[in-house]
Amino acid sequence: MRKTGDWADPKRLIDESYRIDGITTEECRSIFMDWAISLPAGSDPAVAIEALLERHGQAGHPMTDVLREGLAAPQKTGRRGGPAARRRP
Repeated sequence: MRKTGDWADPKRLIDESYRIDGITTEECRSIFMDWAISLPAGSDPAVAIEALLERHGQAGHPMTDVLREGLAAPQKTGRRGGPAARRRP
């Protein structure tokens, strides 16, 4: 019988990723995206990531790097498109 996860890792995706030998950063990013959409509505991903880093944060593991990237502020992409952006004032 498979154990169920907790509030920070409902499907145990992050936990399982740390058990996979030879997992790549790209695979970890894919697992991270699956994890992010499985969080309960209204939960704060940053708080969950902090809890997961405390629990699993092994130095040198690709999932640790991906979790840390998840805490970083998103980069500004600059101008956004759309009709309003193309109109002159």
